[in-house]
Amino acid sequence: MAVERTKQGIGKWASKMDDRSSWHSKQPRLIVGLGELLWDVLPFGPRLGGAPANFSVMAGRLGNHATILSRIGCDDFGRKAMEVLDPLPVDASLVQVDPAHHSGLVTVELDDGQPRYTVHEPAAWDFLELSDEWVRVAERADAICFGSLAQRCRTSRQTIQTLVAETSSACIRIFDVNLRTPFYSGEVLEESLELATVVKMNDAEAPLILNLLGLPSDSGPDQEWLRASAERLLEAFPALQMVAVTRGAAGSLLVTRDD
Repeated sequence: MAVERTKQGIGKWASKMDDRSSWHSKQPRLIVGLGELLWDVLPFGPRLGGAPANFSVMAGRLGNHATILSRIGCDDFGRKAMEVLDPLPVDASLVQVDPAHHSGLVTVELDDGQPRYTVHEPAAWDFLELSDEWVRVAERADAICFGSLAQRCRTSRQTIQTLVAETSSACIRIFDVNLRTPFYSGEVLEESLELATVVKMNDAEAPLILNLLGLPSDSGPDQEWLRASAERLLEAFPALQMVAVTRGAAGSLLVTRDD
């Protein structure tokens, strides 16, 4: 029954979020992942990732036309990234190549099973360039996913926010909060939430996000507190239609304006 209620809730949200016939046709939707493409250097070896890139690949596996808008270095990691992406159901043809900066790397160390991240800087994705091709893709996008990490540098921050603003009013704009010390600020969070129709965060990030935004945060992140916090975000940012909070093994909490 709980699963059925969840399906019904998501269905109601989808119908309200979008009344365009394209979502209900058999035509693939254009889904864009905008931001960092990087290598996670794990104890057992490097793995290609980056939240927007992961989002695009998964959207492609679900049958959409998925595109990655990012930037890599003219180096071995950059070439290997394109080799890894080539057989995947994602369009990487618009990934930029930076002649001056290295591909993004994140060193991941495990401490009692919990990851600790060192996000190296600068990286090629800190210098995303606004191009006519990227603008045309943004204008046609049915959904676009962007995050907080790739906005640590002013160049990429301006490019990302400009592209998201160029999307149509019907585009679903997903802000994926990814807090990595020290690469975040209340200013970036506020500017991004003003653009987003959906925000995704985890339960550990939620209290920090509210504090950075100056919103009430008066207890711990149990489910009722998370629901109330999501409602505060929906009230503070009129464009938002859904707050998604991941809770690890406890599942996820999805809060819309009426469900």
